[in-house]
Amino acid sequence: MTYRNPPTTPRKSATFDDYTLSEIRRAAATGIYDIRGGGAKRKLPHFDDLLFLGASISRYPLEGYRERCDTSVVLGSRHAKKPIELKIPITIAGMSFGSLSGPAKEALGRGATLAGTSTTTGDGGMTEEERGHSKQLVYQYLPSRYGMNPRDLRRADAIEVVVGQGAKPGGGGMLLGQKISDRVAEMRTLPKGIDQRSASRHPDWTGPDDLEIKILELREITDWEKPIYVKVGGARPYYDTALAVKAGADVVVVDGMQGGTAATQEVFIENVGQPTLACIRPAVQALQDLGMHRKVQLIVSGGIRNGADVAKALALGVDAVSIGTAALVALGDNDPHWEAEYNELGTTAGAYDDWHEGRDPAGITTQDPELMKRVDPIAAGRRLANYLKVMTLEAQTIARACGKNSLHNLEPEDLVALTIEAAAMAGVPLAGTNWTPGKNGF
Repeated sequence: MTYRNPPTTPRKSATFDDYTLSEIRRAAATGIYDIRGGGAKRKLPHFDDLLFLGASISRYPLEGYRERCDTSVVLGSRHAKKPIELKIPITIAGMSFGSLSGPAKEALGRGATLAGTSTTTGDGGMTEEERGHSKQLVYQYLPSRYGMNPRDLRRADAIEVVVGQGAKPGGGGMLLGQKISDRVAEMRTLPKGIDQRSASRHPDWTGPDDLEIKILELREITDWEKPIYVKVGGARPYYDTALAVKAGADVVVVDGMQGGTAATQEVFIENVGQPTLACIRPAVQALQDLGMHRKVQLIVSGGIRNGADVAKALALGVDAVSIGTAALVALGDNDPHWEAEYNELGTTAGAYDDWHEGRDPAGITTQDPELMKRVDPIAAGRRLANYLKVMTLEAQTIARACGKNSLHNLEPEDLVALTIEAAAMAGVPLAGTNWTPGKNGF
């Protein structure tokens, strides 16, 4: 009699999973690295790993329909004559015309205005429809200087000096030739249809002392009216925040690695930078150490999705948050309505990240005239405003449950963490214990 072992289920490697194997095959076949949009797709510690401690006997909750919970925030009060006053602590991040279609940029302005908040230009300059439909518009000043001119600096309500981005700290942007239309080429002073790669650093300064000079130049151009933001990718948030404050910033924006991008190398997106949750506490600590917490406002971005995320960020010491990817989804991007067309592109709604190719069926991340017609900026703006309203209501619900009459009264002691990693990053106790990793030498 011959003895045979029973058959076993084939076991795949956790290290060489299906996606990794497909990437090896793609690289071997093409000889080029993969370029995509979006943010990190790997699982990272995030706001889901934190929970709020609602009020009970030790403190009383507020009645949702009877007691006020303030949501307003003022940005840029340190030096600017005209700081920005927002009704909600949720802003729209910089996304360029070029990366996005004109109707999409208009929709962002319309939605932000309806919700009482600001939107941001992104690389590539200021469009007339964006300025015309944005009550409060932040102008991004990037290393490329595309479209930059003193007139638009003065027309903006604030200026954001971009040093880095969460999806690619230390790297520059990309805009492939198929998205450089006649209008984009004219605004950026580029040849039509030729790939564009932005510089990774500003051409006229190499450190914080030069940044201070640049901020002073921008203040003089705008008669000291406009708040000056400094945006950094989430790499070294403590020192970057401290140096931005030293250079004279009114507002510091820290973008974690869950923040999206129009296009860059995937190896960059997945392996450079830190999770948004890991960036908040060091940035807040830097402001506290300098005696500038709440005097210089802190905005955090990267993976903000709902009102709970907003409330948790504010509880950790942030003044406002910024959304990008979520705003595009609210406009209609990655909508299952276009599933058949996403399938034709070799992907699916919810996974589509080839924004740089300019073939977005939703008409949002494209310069194709026919696809752009699919975006109704008025209807899309209303959807965005609805989404921002819901986020705000969710954050207020949580704040009232914690007994707070303002979102800005939320604090770290209102939080606990579900994992040791999140507890250490956020500086709050592990749920069910009084232990905060890293405190008191433990």
